[in-house]
Amino acid sequence: MAIRPLVLTIGLTALSVVAPTKTLHALIEDDIKSAPHYRYFEPPHEQDPWSGKISQWQWRAQGGVSVTGPAPTSSSKGKAEIHAVSSALSDGEPDGANLQSKYENFQMEKRRALAQDLALWIQDQSKVHYVPDEEIDHWATLEETLAKAGDDCDGLELLTYNLLHEFGFEESRVFRSIIHNESDQLYHMVTLWFEDPEDPWVIDPTGAVGPGMPKMSELTDWLPLKIFNQTQEFTVVKQ
Repeated sequence: MAIRPLVLTIGLTALSVVAPTKTLHALIEDDIKSAPHYRYFEPPHEQDPWSGKISQWQWRAQGGVSVTGPAPTSSSKGKAEIHAVSSALSDGEPDGANLQSKYENFQMEKRRALAQDLALWIQDQSKVHYVPDEEIDHWATLEETLAKAGDDCDGLELLTYNLLHEFGFEESRVFRSIIHNESDQLYHMVTLWFEDPEDPWVIDPTGAVGPGMPKMSELTDWLPLKIFNQTQEFTVVKQ
């Protein structure tokens, strides 16, 4: 799903690797200082050029009219109550004896490991099943991608997007996303997992933005433009 300038299509380009001239520690510090910050859940503009294409895919994916709802909110009340009870029960316990903390840490570690495995798996599969669109950029559904045993990035990305949901990842934390490389003027489709509401993990089906599962803040050459699911659409605003 390659996107050419001004045509709104999504695709890939070869990425060159330049050997760093600084130490790794210095490069990491520079990246942290220069990492952009985004507001991910802004309503789309009335003339947003992506809205039509997104709504068409939503309609086909769910078999009905898409409806954009409010920005997702985290269910913090229940978690706050659990933490309050946990704190009360753990008063006086030695460090490391809090079962609630152990439970949450174990859950977080396993979720990250599962998402990382999924990223590596889909990037490996894309070497065999990446099929570029022809003249018309068609956003496939999951069923279409599986039926023809492949697609470009917007079709292969549906495997990661749907599998995360099937594996029990919260619907309000997993979104499809259009990202843009300003230097090459190319667009790309990835899955964003908002474990951190301000800096999501990026699962790229082809590995074009980098192997594995980087954070969005680490991708200084790529800008997130849109995030959406089957019923919601949001515009990303750089702060």
